[in-house]
Amino acid sequence: MSDVPPIEVLAEDFEDLKATVYGFASQLEDNTKKVKHLASAVASGGGQDDDDSGGTGKKPKTPPFILWLSGDQYTAELAALAAWVQDLLIPSYFGEISSSAPWCASWWQHPPAVARLHATWLAWQDLTNPDTCGLTGPSVWHRDHLDPMLAQLRAADGPFAGCMTNPDRPQHTVLPVPPVTPLPAQPV
Repeated sequence: MSDVPPIEVLAEDFEDLKATVYGFASQLEDNTKKVKHLASAVASGGGQDDDDSGGTGKKPKTPPFILWLSGDQYTAELAALAAWVQDLLIPSYFGEISSSAPWCASWWQHPPAVARLHATWLAWQDLTNPDTCGLTGPSVWHRDHLDPMLAQLRAADGPFAGCMTNPDRPQHTVLPVPPVTPLPAQPV
C-alpha cells in the first residue's frame, strides 16, 4: 500500500489551508485599516476621533491623555487618579521613602509623575476588568505598567529627586492624603 492519501483528503486539506490563508489575509486587511485610521488621527492632531468604537458612533470610554485636559476635566480626572493613588497604589506598592526611592507628597505638581501615574491607572482599569483582561491581566499590568512606572518615578534621578534634596522644598518622609480637589499641575 502507498502512503499517499487519496485525492479527496488532499483536496480537503487544501481547502482548509486556503480558508486559513484567507482568514489571515482578512485580519491583515483589518489591522492595516486600523493602523491607517490611527495614523491619520495622529497626523491631524486629533488623537482619537468620535468614531473610534468600530462604527457604533459612540465616543471611547477612556479619557484622553491627562496632560491634554484643562479646567474642570483635568480637575475631575486628577481627583479620580488621586483617589486611586491614595487608596490602592500607595498602601499596596510603596515602600519606605529614601533618596534612592523618593516620593513627593505633592506628586500632582509634577506633570511627568501625573502622566505616568495616569497611564498606569488607565492600564489598571483595563487589565483588572475580568470582562476584558482574562486571567493574566493583573500579571501583565504588574510587569508592563506598574514596575516600569515605579522604577521611573522613584528613581534617584526621577521627577521627585529634587523633593528630597532641594532645601526650598520640605523633606517628604510621610505620605499624606492628597487634597480632595488637587491643584492643577504646575511646572516644577
